[in-house]
Amino acid sequence: MLSRRAATIALLITTAAILVALPFLPRIPQPLSYHEFADQRAWLGIANFGDVASNLPFAIVGVWGLFFLASNSSRRRFIESREQWPYWFIFLGMLATAFGSAYYHLSPSNARLTWDRLPMVIVFMPLVAAMIMERLNVTWGLRLLPILLVVGTASVFQWHLSELRGQGDLRFYAAVQLYSVIALLLLVFAPPRYTRNSDLYWVIAFYVLAKVLESADRLIFAASHAVSGHTMKHLAAGVTGYFVLRMLQKREPLRAGTA
Repeated sequence: MLSRRAATIALLITTAAILVALPFLPRIPQPLSYHEFADQRAWLGIANFGDVASNLPFAIVGVWGLFFLASNSSRRRFIESREQWPYWFIFLGMLATAFGSAYYHLSPSNARLTWDRLPMVIVFMPLVAAMIMERLNVTWGLRLLPILLVVGTASVFQWHLSELRGQGDLRFYAAVQLYSVIALLLLVFAPPRYTRNSDLYWVIAFYVLAKVLESADRLIFAASHAVSGHTMKHLAAGVTGYFVLRMLQKREPLRAGTA
Protein backbone atom coordinates (compact mmCIF):
# COMPACT_ATOMS: atom_id res chain seq x y z
CA MET A 1 0.00 0.00 0.00
CA LEU A 2 1.32 3.44 -0.95
CA SER A 3 0.96 6.49 1.26
CA ARG A 4 -1.02 9.42 -0.17
CA ARG A 5 2.21 11.37 -0.50
CA ALA A 6 3.98 8.54 -2.34
CA ALA A 7 1.00 7.97 -4.64
CA THR A 8 0.80 11.70 -5.41
CA ILE A 9 4.51 11.88 -6.25
CA ALA A 10 4.31 8.75 -8.40
CA LEU A 11 1.32 10.17 -10.28
CA LEU A 12 3.10 13.48 -10.88
CA ILE A 13 6.22 11.69 -12.12
CA THR A 14 4.11 9.52 -14.45
CA THR A 15 2.34 12.60 -15.84
CA ALA A 16 5.62 14.46 -16.40
CA ALA A 17 7.34 11.43 -17.97
CA ILE A 18 4.55 10.90 -20.51
CA LEU A 19 4.36 14.61 -21.37
CA VAL A 20 8.14 14.80 -21.89
CA ALA A 21 8.39 11.56 -23.90
CA LEU A 22 5.35 12.14 -26.16
CA PRO A 23 6.93 14.62 -28.63
CA PHE A 24 9.95 12.35 -29.13
CA LEU A 25 7.98 9.25 -30.05
CA PRO A 26 7.67 8.38 -33.76
CA ARG A 27 4.32 8.97 -35.42
CA ILE A 28 1.96 6.02 -34.96
CA PRO A 29 -0.39 5.54 -37.95
CA GLN A 30 -3.70 3.71 -37.65
CA PRO A 31 -3.31 0.47 -39.67
CA LEU A 32 -6.29 -0.15 -41.95
CA SER A 33 -6.03 -3.84 -41.06
CA TYR A 34 -7.38 -2.88 -37.63
CA HIS A 35 -10.88 -2.80 -39.13
CA GLU A 36 -10.69 -6.38 -40.45
CA PHE A 37 -12.28 -8.25 -37.56
CA ALA A 38 -12.52 -12.02 -37.53
CA ASP A 39 -16.29 -12.43 -37.23
CA GLN A 40 -17.98 -10.68 -40.14
CA ARG A 41 -21.15 -12.77 -40.15
CA ALA A 42 -24.50 -11.04 -40.48
CA TRP A 43 -27.64 -12.14 -38.65
CA LEU A 44 -31.17 -10.73 -38.57
CA GLY A 45 -30.05 -8.30 -41.24
CA ILE A 46 -27.36 -6.84 -38.97
CA ALA A 47 -23.84 -6.78 -40.39
CA ASN A 48 -21.05 -8.04 -38.11
CA PHE A 49 -23.73 -9.14 -35.66
CA GLY A 50 -21.44 -10.54 -32.95
CA ASP A 51 -19.34 -7.41 -32.58
CA VAL A 52 -22.43 -5.18 -32.77
CA ALA A 53 -24.73 -7.05 -30.37
CA SER A 54 -21.99 -7.66 -27.80
CA ASN A 55 -22.12 -3.95 -26.95
CA LEU A 56 -25.41 -4.51 -25.12
CA PRO A 57 -23.69 -4.94 -21.70
CA PHE A 58 -22.33 -1.39 -21.97
CA ALA A 59 -25.88 -0.07 -22.35
CA ILE A 60 -27.21 -2.21 -19.49
CA VAL A 61 -24.47 -1.15 -17.06
CA GLY A 62 -24.69 2.48 -18.19
CA VAL A 63 -28.44 2.75 -17.62
CA TRP A 64 -28.24 0.73 -14.39
CA GLY A 65 -25.49 2.97 -13.06
CA LEU A 66 -27.35 6.18 -13.93
CA PHE A 67 -30.50 4.95 -12.19
CA PHE A 68 -28.43 4.01 -9.15
CA LEU A 69 -26.82 7.47 -8.95
CA ALA A 70 -30.26 9.07 -9.22
CA SER A 71 -31.66 6.91 -6.42
CA ASN A 72 -31.81 7.82 -2.74
CA SER A 73 -29.75 4.75 -1.84
CA SER A 74 -26.70 6.16 -3.63
CA ARG A 75 -26.39 9.09 -1.22
CA ARG A 76 -25.09 7.04 1.67
CA ARG A 77 -22.39 5.51 -0.56
CA PHE A 78 -20.56 8.85 -0.81
CA ILE A 79 -19.06 10.85 2.05
CA GLU A 80 -19.62 13.98 -0.03
CA SER A 81 -22.26 14.36 -2.72
CA ARG A 82 -19.77 16.01 -5.10
CA GLU A 83 -17.91 12.69 -5.30
CA GLN A 84 -20.73 11.44 -7.53
CA TRP A 85 -19.77 13.70 -10.45
CA PRO A 86 -17.12 11.46 -12.07
CA TYR A 87 -19.46 8.47 -11.89
CA TRP A 88 -22.19 10.30 -13.79
CA PHE A 89 -19.69 10.70 -16.65
CA ILE A 90 -18.50 7.11 -16.31
CA PHE A 91 -21.97 5.61 -16.71
CA LEU A 92 -22.97 8.10 -19.40
CA GLY A 93 -19.77 7.08 -21.18
CA MET A 94 -20.68 3.41 -20.83
CA LEU A 95 -24.09 4.06 -22.38
CA ALA A 96 -22.55 6.13 -25.18
CA THR A 97 -19.97 3.38 -25.79
CA ALA A 98 -22.77 0.93 -26.53
CA PHE A 99 -24.07 3.14 -29.33
CA GLY A 100 -20.69 4.39 -30.56
CA SER A 101 -19.13 0.94 -30.72
CA ALA A 102 -22.21 -0.60 -32.34
CA TYR A 103 -22.21 2.19 -34.95
CA TYR A 104 -18.54 1.56 -35.67
CA HIS A 105 -18.83 -2.21 -35.95
CA LEU A 106 -21.75 -2.02 -38.37
CA SER A 107 -19.29 -0.73 -40.97
CA PRO A 108 -15.76 -0.41 -39.53
CA SER A 109 -13.75 2.57 -40.79
CA ASN A 110 -11.51 5.29 -39.42
CA ALA A 111 -14.36 7.83 -39.60
CA ARG A 112 -16.65 5.64 -37.51
CA LEU A 113 -13.87 4.62 -35.15
CA THR A 114 -13.90 8.16 -33.77
CA TRP A 115 -17.35 7.52 -32.29
CA ASP A 116 -16.13 4.28 -30.74
CA ARG A 117 -13.11 5.85 -29.07
CA LEU A 118 -14.70 9.09 -27.88
CA PRO A 119 -17.08 7.47 -25.35
CA MET A 120 -14.26 5.28 -24.03
CA VAL A 121 -12.18 8.27 -22.91
CA ILE A 122 -15.34 9.62 -21.23
CA VAL A 123 -15.25 6.44 -19.14
CA PHE A 124 -11.54 6.18 -18.40
CA MET A 125 -10.63 9.78 -17.61
CA PRO A 126 -13.43 10.36 -15.06
CA LEU A 127 -12.49 7.05 -13.43
CA VAL A 128 -9.00 8.46 -12.88
CA ALA A 129 -10.57 11.63 -11.43
CA ALA A 130 -12.79 9.52 -9.16
CA MET A 131 -9.80 7.60 -7.81
CA ILE A 132 -7.91 10.86 -7.20
CA MET A 133 -10.91 12.22 -5.30
CA GLU A 134 -11.32 9.09 -3.19
CA ARG A 135 -7.66 8.30 -2.52
CA LEU A 136 -5.73 11.56 -2.67
CA ASN A 137 -7.85 14.70 -2.41
CA VAL A 138 -11.52 15.33 -3.20
CA THR A 139 -11.07 18.95 -4.26
CA TRP A 140 -8.16 18.26 -6.59
CA GLY A 141 -9.92 15.30 -8.15
CA LEU A 142 -12.96 17.44 -8.86
CA ARG A 143 -10.82 20.20 -10.36
CA LEU A 144 -8.99 17.70 -12.55
CA LEU A 145 -12.21 16.09 -13.82
CA PRO A 146 -12.94 18.67 -16.58
CA ILE A 147 -9.24 18.86 -17.49
CA LEU A 148 -8.98 15.08 -17.89
CA LEU A 149 -12.19 15.03 -19.94
CA VAL A 150 -10.88 17.76 -22.25
CA VAL A 151 -7.50 16.04 -22.66
CA GLY A 152 -9.11 12.67 -23.41
CA THR A 153 -11.58 14.16 -25.88
CA ALA A 154 -8.84 16.21 -27.55
CA SER A 155 -6.73 13.07 -28.05
CA VAL A 156 -9.51 11.44 -30.06
CA PHE A 157 -10.20 14.48 -32.22
CA GLN A 158 -6.49 15.10 -32.76
CA TRP A 159 -6.18 11.57 -34.13
CA HIS A 160 -9.30 12.06 -36.27
CA LEU A 161 -7.97 15.32 -37.76
CA SER A 162 -4.58 13.73 -38.42
CA GLU A 163 -6.34 11.03 -40.45
CA LEU A 164 -8.20 13.68 -42.46
CA ARG A 165 -4.84 15.26 -43.30
CA GLY A 166 -3.52 11.89 -44.44
CA GLN A 167 -0.97 11.78 -41.62
CA GLY A 168 -2.67 9.55 -39.07
CA ASP A 169 -1.02 9.82 -35.67
CA LEU A 170 -2.15 7.84 -32.62
CA ARG A 171 0.56 9.07 -30.25
CA PHE A 172 -1.62 11.45 -28.22
CA TYR A 173 -4.51 8.99 -27.95
CA ALA A 174 -2.16 6.12 -27.04
CA ALA A 175 -0.50 8.30 -24.39
CA VAL A 176 -3.89 9.09 -22.84
CA GLN A 177 -4.75 5.39 -22.73
CA LEU A 178 -1.37 4.52 -21.18
CA TYR A 179 -1.66 7.32 -18.64
CA SER A 180 -5.13 6.25 -17.50
CA VAL A 181 -4.02 2.64 -17.00
CA ILE A 182 -0.84 3.54 -15.08
CA ALA A 183 -2.71 6.13 -12.98
CA LEU A 184 -5.38 3.61 -11.99
CA LEU A 185 -2.76 0.99 -11.13
CA LEU A 186 -0.99 3.51 -8.89
CA LEU A 187 -4.12 4.89 -7.25
CA VAL A 188 -5.62 1.51 -6.44
CA PHE A 189 -2.74 1.03 -3.97
CA ALA A 190 -3.27 4.40 -2.25
CA PRO A 191 -5.25 4.50 1.03
CA PRO A 192 -8.99 4.23 0.24
CA ARG A 193 -11.83 6.20 1.84
CA TYR A 194 -14.27 3.32 1.27
CA THR A 195 -14.56 -0.44 1.53
CA ARG A 196 -14.85 -2.78 -1.51
CA ASN A 197 -11.31 -2.15 -2.75
CA SER A 198 -11.33 -5.71 -4.12
CA ASP A 199 -13.86 -4.69 -6.77
CA LEU A 200 -11.22 -2.45 -8.34
CA TYR A 201 -8.90 -5.44 -8.65
CA TRP A 202 -11.63 -7.15 -10.65
CA VAL A 203 -11.99 -4.04 -12.81
CA ILE A 204 -8.27 -4.21 -13.62
CA ALA A 205 -8.36 -8.00 -14.16
CA PHE A 206 -11.25 -7.85 -16.63
CA TYR A 207 -9.68 -4.89 -18.43
CA VAL A 208 -6.48 -6.91 -18.94
CA LEU A 209 -8.61 -9.88 -20.05
CA ALA A 210 -10.41 -7.65 -22.55
CA LYS A 211 -7.09 -6.55 -24.08
CA VAL A 212 -5.92 -10.17 -24.33
CA LEU A 213 -9.17 -11.24 -26.01
CA GLU A 214 -8.91 -8.32 -28.43
CA SER A 215 -5.40 -9.40 -29.42
CA ALA A 216 -6.57 -12.99 -29.92
CA ASP A 217 -9.57 -12.05 -32.07
CA ARG A 218 -8.80 -14.33 -35.02
CA LEU A 219 -7.24 -17.10 -32.96
CA ILE A 220 -10.34 -17.48 -30.79
CA PHE A 221 -12.69 -17.36 -33.77
CA ALA A 222 -10.65 -19.96 -35.66
CA ALA A 223 -10.67 -22.25 -32.64
CA SER A 224 -14.34 -21.88 -31.70
CA HIS A 225 -16.02 -21.16 -35.06
CA ALA A 226 -18.73 -19.57 -32.91
CA VAL A 227 -17.44 -16.39 -31.26
CA SER A 228 -14.52 -14.08 -31.89
CA GLY A 229 -12.03 -12.60 -29.49
CA HIS A 230 -13.30 -9.09 -30.19
CA THR A 231 -16.87 -10.06 -29.34
CA MET A 232 -15.65 -11.56 -26.07
CA LYS A 233 -13.58 -8.42 -25.48
CA HIS A 234 -16.78 -6.35 -25.47
CA LEU A 235 -18.35 -8.69 -22.92
CA ALA A 236 -15.28 -8.59 -20.65
CA ALA A 237 -15.13 -4.79 -20.89
CA GLY A 238 -18.80 -4.62 -19.96
CA VAL A 239 -18.03 -6.64 -16.84
CA THR A 240 -15.50 -4.00 -15.76
CA GLY A 241 -18.34 -1.48 -15.69
CA TYR A 242 -20.44 -3.87 -13.62
CA PHE A 243 -17.71 -4.14 -10.99
CA VAL A 244 -17.49 -0.33 -10.76
CA LEU A 245 -21.24 -0.27 -10.17
CA ARG A 246 -21.11 -3.12 -7.65
CA MET A 247 -18.38 -1.29 -5.76
CA LEU A 248 -20.62 1.76 -5.42
CA GLN A 249 -23.69 -0.25 -4.45
CA LYS A 250 -21.99 -2.17 -1.66
CA ARG A 251 -19.25 0.03 -0.27
CA GLU A 252 -19.22 1.87 3.06
CA PRO A 253 -17.12 4.85 4.20
CA LEU A 254 -14.06 3.84 6.19
CA ARG A 255 -14.09 7.11 8.09
CA ALA A 256 -16.12 10.28 8.29
CA GLY A 257 -14.90 13.60 7.11
CA THR A 258 -13.62 15.17 3.94
CA ALA A 259 -10.34 15.15 2.08
